[in-house]
Amino acid sequence: MAALRRMDPERAHGLALLALRTGLAPLPRVPVYPRLETECAGLRLKNPLGLAAGFDKNAEAIGPLLAAGFGFVEVGAVTPRAQPGNPRPRLFRLTRDRAVINRFGFNNEGMEVVADRLAARPRGGVLGLNLGANKDSTDKAADFAAVLARCGSHVDFATVNVSSPNTEKLRDLQGPEALRAVLVRVQEANAGLPRQVPLFVKIAPDLEPEDLDAIARVAEETGLAGIVATNTTLARPAHLRSRHAAEAGGLSGAPLKTRATEVMRLLAMRTRLPLIGVGGIATGADAIERMRAGASAVQLYSALVYGGLGLVPRILADMDAALSSAGVGHVAEIVPQAGAAARSSAG
Repeated sequence: MAALRRMDPERAHGLALLALRTGLAPLPRVPVYPRLETECAGLRLKNPLGLAAGFDKNAEAIGPLLAAGFGFVEVGAVTPRAQPGNPRPRLFRLTRDRAVINRFGFNNEGMEVVADRLAARPRGGVLGLNLGANKDSTDKAADFAAVLARCGSHVDFATVNVSSPNTEKLRDLQGPEALRAVLVRVQEANAGLPRQVPLFVKIAPDLEPEDLDAIARVAEETGLAGIVATNTTLARPAHLRSRHAAEAGGLSGAPLKTRATEVMRLLAMRTRLPLIGVGGIATGADAIERMRAGASAVQLYSALVYGGLGLVPRILADMDAALSSAGVGHVAEIVPQAGAAARSSAG
């Protein structure tokens, strides 16, 4: 990890994926914690800690990542046609802030290449796919639908990514009418799969409460399985200290935690759909806080830049110990919606 952190960030990331793919990277030993087994949108998870999209854009290291202790793994984002993304440099470590800025722009090898890798995935484990749209597409809804139609039969869930800040006008699709049109098209593709998959939408943290009202309503009305909150932020908190803080792109990591948690609380008050929490999660306490705010499961990515895969067993051990100390028998009990339902059925 120390050697990788001295390299260019994107090159280091590529080498980390290569090490995973070739078996050179040691995988952590992760015990099974019955207290952490849970369910999200019908997906049975061995634990609620997932790997967020962006780490393995091209589904190159599915097997090792599923074996690294995560309860679920999301690959992508994937677009219909391969595209190089934005010019380099486009990935920046903000080490003093435990943060990352990226402006990748959905660089990936395209759905045909990724579909072949997904088809060869190992059985077992819960695997998701982040759906993207090509930068030059004039019909982004059709792009999302095409990726799901091509790849959906090989995954367990899919996420419509309308919130990346690095593809021009993509975030405009979070408006209620535009979002409805996108989700209807993607659900039509979902209906054509041999087995429909739970469909999520991933939203930005830079939204007002009335925006969240509209998104929750549209998500429910279009039959989504849940909402992923949140993507990276365009905001730049005043307390950032790292020299790359002014770089353009989406900010993730520790500085996003407070806002992402607040969005989770606001969403949980607006919908009973299952929610997945992302943004600034680096410890067991962070994961528990996000679940108490309303998340049925959580994802991390930026924290791995600083802690490596060894974070996974540490976070899970800390979560289990904290729940045990609090007298909580099952992690779902701390989620407001799920906990209320469990207590109701028990009573």
